[in-house]
Amino acid sequence: MDPRTSAQDVMRCDLCETAVVQMHCDTCLINLCIACVGKHMISDESKKHEIVPFKNRKSTPKYPVCTSHREWCEMYCNQCNFPVCISCIASDQHKGHTFLKILQVVDERRNKIMKDVTELNDIIYPTYQDIASDVQNGMSQLEKEYGDLSTAITKHGEDWHREIDKLVKKLKAEVDQMKNTQLQTLQKHLDEINKKISDIKDEINSIDVVVNGNELSKLFSVTFDINKYRNLPEKKVPSLPKFTPGRIGEELGKLFGALSSSSLTSDKHGYSMKTTQKSPEAGSSPPVKQLLDQPKTVTTIDTGCDKLYSVACLSDEEIWTSGNYSTTKLYSINQGSILKSITTKSGNWPYDIAVTKSGDLVYTDYHDRTVNIVKNEKIEEVIRLQNWIPDGVCSTSSGDLLVILYSDDQKQTKVVCYSGSTEKQTIQFDDKGKPLYSCGNYYRYITENRNLDICVSDNRARAVVVVNQAGKLRFRYTGHTPALKNQPFSPLGITTDSQSHILIAAYNNDCVHIIDQDGQFLRYIDCGLNYPWGLCTDTNDNLFVAQRYIKQVKKIKYLQ
Repeated sequence: MDPRTSAQDVMRCDLCETAVVQMHCDTCLINLCIACVGKHMISDESKKHEIVPFKNRKSTPKYPVCTSHREWCEMYCNQCNFPVCISCIASDQHKGHTFLKILQVVDERRNKIMKDVTELNDIIYPTYQDIASDVQNGMSQLEKEYGDLSTAITKHGEDWHREIDKLVKKLKAEVDQMKNTQLQTLQKHLDEINKKISDIKDEINSIDVVVNGNELSKLFSVTFDINKYRNLPEKKVPSLPKFTPGRIGEELGKLFGALSSSSLTSDKHGYSMKTTQKSPEAGSSPPVKQLLDQPKTVTTIDTGCDKLYSVACLSDEEIWTSGNYSTTKLYSINQGSILKSITTKSGNWPYDIAVTKSGDLVYTDYHDRTVNIVKNEKIEEVIRLQNWIPDGVCSTSSGDLLVILYSDDQKQTKVVCYSGSTEKQTIQFDDKGKPLYSCGNYYRYITENRNLDICVSDNRARAVVVVNQAGKLRFRYTGHTPALKNQPFSPLGITTDSQSHILIAAYNNDCVHIIDQDGQFLRYIDCGLNYPWGLCTDTNDNLFVAQRYIKQVKKIKYLQ
C-alpha cells in the first residue's frame, strides 16, 4: 500500500506532495513543508502571505474549488446561482453579473437551514410526539371504554338465566372483534407517526453534522423537503358501538341486547401544529404571520380629546380611550363615533385602562389608590391600596389582573397579580435581590405575552423588562440603534400580538418598536406617527396607537 494514500498517513505538503506538512499559509489556505515555504512566498508576490506553524493555523473556512480554474471560489454569482472564483468573474461567461461574497450567501443559507431545523426541532418534532401521545392515550381510553362496554354486557347477562350464556359470549366476541379491528387500525396509524418522528430525528441529525462542520460546500448539497412534515396526518377518531339491553321475558335472542356498528373515521383537521408559545386559552397554534415590508394605516379615529394616554380593544369594532380627563370613552372604529362614556367615581383621570376576558373595563385611579372595574356601566372598586399607588394594569389570559404599584415614599416598585382583590403573586426583585423596576412616579405600563411572559415598559429606566410567569428575569430591551430620530429610547405603551411579538411605543422617536418574545429587534413602525403613547392590538393583529397631542388613534396593519 502506498503510504501517501493510506488513511493512517500524515498530511503532505500541497506543493511537493511528498514532505510532511509543517507550515500553513493563512492567506492562501494551503499546507506547506519547510522547503516549499520560500517557493510559495515568491509564487505570488502581490499577496501578503501569512506563514504560520501548521498547528497555529486559523480556523478558516474551506472554500469550494472552481472546477474550471482550480481556484478558491470566494464569491457567488447571483445570476448563475453558484460559487465562482476570481477568474470566473473576469470571464465573459459572467459579464454584467452581480456577485456577493460567498460567506454572506453561506450565512444566509445557513440561517435558512437553521430556521427550518429549528422548526423541525421546536415545532414539527414535538407536534408528532404530541400526536403519538394523543393516539396512545386514545388507544388506552378505547381499551377502557370497550372494557366498560364488556362489563355492562356482563352485568346485564347476570340478570338472565344460564341458558343465555351462549348469547352473552357471542355478543362479547363481537365487541372484541370490533375493538381489535379499531386497535389494529390505530396501531398502524401510530406506527406511521413514529416512523415520521424517526425520519425527523434522522433529518435533524444529518443536518446538524453539515451545519456545524466547516465544509462549506456541503451546505449546498443539503436538500430536504420540510413541507412533507408540515402536512400533518389525519386524526383517527373511533366511534364506539352502543349496547342496548332488552327486557327479560321477551324473545331472548332479540331482546337481550344488540350492539350498534363501530367505526373509525379520519379527521384531516384533527391535529394542529405545535407552537412554542402557549397560553391557557389557545386551543391550537396561531397561524404564522410575516411582518409587512411597509406597515400601513388602515383608518384614523379623531377623538377630539387632547392628551390621549391609553387605548384598549373591546372588540374588533370598538375601542376604549382615556387621557388627562375623568371620562373614558368607547368609540366605533369604523364610524369614529362615541358609543359610550364612563366617568370615574373620584373624578380623577384614570392612569391606565384595560379590558377583561369578559369584556369589562378596568381602570387604575392613582389619586384614589384604587383599581376599579366597570360592569353594566356600574363602577365597582376591586382593590383599595394603602402605602402603595397603582400604575399600569392589564388583564391576563387566566382572568387575573396584573398591576404595577409604587410605594408612597417612591423607593419601591413591584408588579402584583390579583385574583379579584386577593394578591396571588408579587414580582419585585431579580435572582440577585436587585430591583427589577425603577422607582418613583414615572410612566410604567404592563402587558402579558402569549407565552405568559410579563412585559413592563419602564420609562424612567429606558427599558422594557420581561419576566416569565414565575417572575424570573428573562431579558431587558433597551432600544435599537440607530433610532429613527436619534433620540434616547423612551418606552411608554406596550402590547403583544398572536405571534408573541412585543410592541413598544417610543414617543420621542415617533415610532413603535417590534421585538420578538426573546427581545430581538425586528423592525420599526412609523406610519407618520406623532407622539405615540398608548398601544393595543385586536384579534386580527391590527395595531391601535393613541397619539398624545393630536387627538387621534391610528389603526395600523403590520402583519400579512
